[in-house]
Amino acid sequence: MRLRRALAALALVGALGGCAAESVWAPDVAVSSAAYRPAGGPTVTLMTMISNTSGAGGHSALIIDGAQRLVFDPAGSWHHPMIPERNDVLFGMGEPFMGFYLDYHARETYHVVMQEIDVTPEVAAALSQAVQSHGAVPQAQCSLSISRVLSRTPGFESIGTSMFPARTMARFGRLPGVRESRIYDDDSDDNLELLQAQARAAQTRALAQEVAAGN
Repeated sequence: MRLRRALAALALVGALGGCAAESVWAPDVAVSSAAYRPAGGPTVTLMTMISNTSGAGGHSALIIDGAQRLVFDPAGSWHHPMIPERNDVLFGMGEPFMGFYLDYHARETYHVVMQEIDVTPEVAAALSQAVQSHGAVPQAQCSLSISRVLSRTPGFESIGTSMFPARTMARFGRLPGVRESRIYDDDSDDNLELLQAQARAAQTRALAQEVAAGN
């Protein structure tokens, strides 16, 4: 049975490898103007979306808080008109956008597991470079791409590589010093409506800030 599952996973990887992901490349001015650096030291946070019914992993994403915050959201479906993206790397993810992102994923069918660990500035810089040079990720390869990037980084070698978000989460959770929390919400699964509402909210807030600055 294990051999059969392994062969099926390898076949899936091979099939997906031939599917080119769409490249997205925000202009330099948008990326530089959106740069956001949170307070505190450098950290890395693995986010895993877990089914509330089966316990299976649905998606993986990675927050890198170094010289600036980058969110590596491989093959992710969340987007926002005010957040520049370059091949699955999101820039400018401060508040309220990080809150929007988590609200989008935590809903009646899924919760979000947050696993944060302190890293050195050098490790944060290496991971930031790695995700920016990775390229766009095909569908269903979120965990595979994140685990590959992590396993090639000093301190994360034990992560190995895996197609399965819950397995990558379990391995990340065994790293020394990991702090774990979970986010639950009872929002409906209608994420399109939520994306539209988030876009309106952020644009209204930005307009209000511009008016206040003009006064």
